[in-house]
Amino acid sequence: MREINHFIDGKSFTGATGKFGDVYNPNTGEVQARVQFANEAEVAEAIEGAKKGQRAWAAMNPQRRARVLMTYKTLVENEMDSLAHLLSSEHGKVIADAKGDIIRGLEVIEFACGVPHLMKGEYTESAGPGIDVYSMRQPLGVVAGISPFNFPAMIPMWFMGMSIATGNALVLKPSEKDPSVPVRLAELWMEAGLPEGVLQIIHGDKQAVDALLTHEDIKAVSFVGSSDIAHYIAKTCTEHGKRFQAMGGAKNHGIIMPDADMDQVVNDFLGAAFGSAGERCMALPVAVPVGKDTADEFVARMLEEAKKLRVGVSTDAEAHYGPVVSAAHKQRVEDYITMGEKEGADLLLDGRGFTLQGHEKGYFIGPTLFDNVKTNMKSYQDEIFGPVLQVVRAENLDEAAHLPSDHQYGNGVAIFTRSGLAAREFASKVQVGMVGINVPIPVPVAYHTFGGWKRSAFTDTNQYGTEGIRFFTKIKTVTQRWPTGDIGDQAFVIPTMQ
Repeated sequence: MREINHFIDGKSFTGATGKFGDVYNPNTGEVQARVQFANEAEVAEAIEGAKKGQRAWAAMNPQRRARVLMTYKTLVENEMDSLAHLLSSEHGKVIADAKGDIIRGLEVIEFACGVPHLMKGEYTESAGPGIDVYSMRQPLGVVAGISPFNFPAMIPMWFMGMSIATGNALVLKPSEKDPSVPVRLAELWMEAGLPEGVLQIIHGDKQAVDALLTHEDIKAVSFVGSSDIAHYIAKTCTEHGKRFQAMGGAKNHGIIMPDADMDQVVNDFLGAAFGSAGERCMALPVAVPVGKDTADEFVARMLEEAKKLRVGVSTDAEAHYGPVVSAAHKQRVEDYITMGEKEGADLLLDGRGFTLQGHEKGYFIGPTLFDNVKTNMKSYQDEIFGPVLQVVRAENLDEAAHLPSDHQYGNGVAIFTRSGLAAREFASKVQVGMVGINVPIPVPVAYHTFGGWKRSAFTDTNQYGTEGIRFFTKIKTVTQRWPTGDIGDQAFVIPTMQ
């Protein structure tokens, strides 16, 4: 059976713990590989190698670092097909979606190629008599990234692009559910000219995570995953004096105004609610039609179109989405469908028990549609993370806008309307971190920044964009004077510009 090793100091590293995790093929339910799990000693070894590699990398001028990133981007593009198939085989998302996963990660790499400009400091001549002041951005040292299963290429590349470009070394702990793509991405970094040790990959469970969070040489941690774990990451990093980005879950709402283009709305919800089997933190699992007529039309048309969705194996070019990632996650999603039904929501389309001929043991769930969902239902309050769309009806825009604002999560939200005034008012007032106006999945482009509010983000600094540059660097400010004559009496008061 294929064995997935750690990647330390530029090469495959075989651990000695004897502890492994199974990697499944979601299409068949079969174990296709096993991945090594690191202990504290192996995590420490990876960090020590990262410290050695980081010193020379940080000393390299940012233009030369950017050239490595440019080469890396080309290498990944050249392997797009093989990477997408590898990703799809472990995650279950269809090939086209897997390519999108990779491309969105490459956009951050592309942005990070501008690091010579992005890391420039500030300069003030003659801030005082003969005194100049300037600042510089410098890397933190060794940092850690902990990435989730649902984007095994994009999110690791968020971490890689931002941390490596700014002169840090990164120790990445990818999801144990689909670890092969991050390892291959690390190999391509070496081909691009990255020095040994600057990128280390260690696999594992909570033991490996805790070793990263508590190690004194890890200066910052970037995490994307569930809210409970994000809260744990934030708490542990705070206790150990580390910077952190801790991005959590979501329950994104799509507000449908009576004047919206219903053709666009239905098409957008099909992709945003069911694409990637709903396993996206920026999916759109809650529809909020405003007014009875709007709701009736949306529900009728969505039910008709959702029934047409093709669920298939991840290599099926005609499939709209594939299986979920694991048997445990399939059971979790189906349990939430059962919960919603028991809570009294109208189950119009039931995806439980879906099977695919020849792949009866695969982790497939059919599209599921609920109407008349109420805000006191736990199935509404929680993140389901599957191909389940819930409809919560609202009488007016004010009522609709309060739903995402009052929810425990605040990652993304969308409004569908032809009214500029309604959209402007909504975008200004809604208490959510990322807003789409006639855009169902408002993930910002790489030169802006990604981040939610409330239980969707336990951090003050967002992912990538200029926020990412700030997170992975520290400011040093220099005040300089070059005396030209007698220094004069020693001053015993704080210097001022008077």
